[in-house]
Amino acid sequence: METTHILIDDANPAHRQLSIYRSGEINQVLLTDNDYHTYGTLEISAHDHSALFHFGIVESLNDLPFVSETGHGLDSWDEAFLHHSQLEKMLLILKEATQKIDPEKKEKALLGWHDTPVAAAYWRTIDPQKFLSFLDELKTFVLDTIEGSYDLEFIL
Repeated sequence: METTHILIDDANPAHRQLSIYRSGEINQVLLTDNDYHTYGTLEISAHDHSALFHFGIVESLNDLPFVSETGHGLDSWDEAFLHHSQLEKMLLILKEATQKIDPEKKEKALLGWHDTPVAAAYWRTIDPQKFLSFLDELKTFVLDTIEGSYDLEFIL
């Protein structure tokens, strides 16, 4: 059986409807608030969402004590919280991850596949410079979060 290879195109509305097309956000919250309130948000594009997993950053961040409803820590299809006392450690993990990314080497990430009704594999091209720019935004967001003594909520 021959597998069809599909390269995800963010401009294609049909691709944005696929279940493997994921984006997310990171919110500044206070875990001590009585009611849910966000104090700032950083959007995670589908490109950057894929890159966070492709480069192993989500896996590395899971060394931190995330709190999630499922108990799986930081993971896709879940929301996870990180206490502000862990944000300096998060910055160190992001710094190490940034140093491992070759800014000149575009990568292809396998997002998912299925065998029926037709065998298909879904891929995404990762632009390292675009992703490194996002990581810079994320580091700035975390620094602002530290300054405001907020906690982080990840919705991946």
